[in-house]
Amino acid sequence: MYMLKVSVNYFFRVIEYLVIARILLSWISNNPYGGVYGFLHQVTEPILAPFRELSYRIGLGGGMIDLSPIFVILFLQLVNGLINSIL
Repeated sequence: MYMLKVSVNYFFRVIEYLVIARILLSWISNNPYGGVYGFLHQVTEPILAPFRELSYRIGLGGGMIDLSPIFVILFLQLVNGLINSIL
């Protein structure tokens, strides 16, 4: 059971780090289709897109700052905590 909890924690932590890396690289690179940023874009976009759409619907989107990565990280931490409490 301990190994399962550790594996779940690592999984969610890797996703969080990928989202943070995408945020940091978005300040440097503008090409979402090449190199490391292209890989990060392909991996994280399916996770970020629903939260970006949700932020537009509730009126928090459309500005200069994309808040969807913050929502994703909070959601991932919540789900990780729920899964660990069940295990």
